[in-house]
Amino acid sequence: MTRKIAVVTGTRAEYGILYWLLKELQDRPSLELQLLATGAHLSPEFGLTYQQIEEDGFPIAEKLEILLSADSETAISSSIGLGVISFAKAFERLTPDIVVLLGDRYETLAAAIAALVARIPIAHIGGGHATQGAIDESIRHSISKMSQFHFASRPEHRDRIIQLGEDPDRVFVTNTPLVDGIVRMPRMEKHELEAELGIEITSPLFLIAYHPVTLEDSTAEGQMDELLAAVSQFDDRRIFIMPNADTGGRIISEKIRTFVESHSKSEAFISIRRELYLNLMRFASVVVGNSSSGILEAPYFNLPAVNIGDRQKGRLRYGNVIDSATDAASITASISRALDPGFRDSLDNAAADLPAEDSSKQIVDILAQARLDDELLKKQFYDIKLEGAKVTTSQIGGD
Repeated sequence: MTRKIAVVTGTRAEYGILYWLLKELQDRPSLELQLLATGAHLSPEFGLTYQQIEEDGFPIAEKLEILLSADSETAISSSIGLGVISFAKAFERLTPDIVVLLGDRYETLAAAIAALVARIPIAHIGGGHATQGAIDESIRHSISKMSQFHFASRPEHRDRIIQLGEDPDRVFVTNTPLVDGIVRMPRMEKHELEAELGIEITSPLFLIAYHPVTLEDSTAEGQMDELLAAVSQFDDRRIFIMPNADTGGRIISEKIRTFVESHSKSEAFISIRRELYLNLMRFASVVVGNSSSGILEAPYFNLPAVNIGDRQKGRLRYGNVIDSATDAASITASISRALDPGFRDSLDNAAADLPAEDSSKQIVDILAQARLDDELLKKQFYDIKLEGAKVTTSQIGGD
């Protein structure tokens, strides 16, 4: 009997990470891939990226319109509610055996809630990370608690998932499908990449991606002003990638557009295919901003990353990351350090020590063979013995 595996994607970045997992699912005769596209994929503002999914040969089983025409806290909460309703109806139509969710987006939370109530087992990829400056932190751990299968990228992440009370027998260390894309991507010559993007690639090259820090109140505009003031100190080519559909994202996009209009050697892209973004990393001098790509992908290219502010606070880092405060002076100093040839030379061959397992195949092997029964849904809390731990009255709410 064919096992139906539903996979949810709501953003360009998420889809890029899932690409090889989707290929693996699609190529298995014993499995039926049910791909659900939602969120920014269906929005003209974010490039209608569902079209890229279809061009890549993946039929979309359901398109779920849940984004509202605003990026306020109320609009995001409303999108989550609309998402729960939409996913509930989609799962009723598709009747998947397993729902696969990646990461920590609010669209993903909506899918998890709907799957939980519909008694559909959830397989969660990317649990156990820490990002203390964003609502993603709470969303990620919430999805882990609703999931039956967990695919962690590192042993430390597995430990955190188990610490949440999840059964160790269902928490697997499989690295991340993100690495599959890096290992398998076609290496493009500079002229090929220039032709694809329609720009000139010169060195030094800044690759800039900045997103709202969603656990801070109204800091996006001021922090973006500081970032732009810093990068304007360098007469180098700047390529901006627009932010995702998060609270405060639109003011960042407006700031970028205004900057690009008034500064030469600057371009901005609403959306960019993952293989093009990864190839840009090969030619870049530094990644600047607060995107996870500076921490997760850049090390594989020995690429310095200036990580600004608290959005990625708590993530495990490699030696390529230079953490910076949000003011222009700190950002400028961090960029200067990143551009120092000695710093870049210190990263040579660092990527050789990074994981490169075939994550997508490992995950699909487990999904294909996993036992699915009623007992799977009746999770027991896995208690960890806290030997020697001391709990004070203030920690438990006493006076």
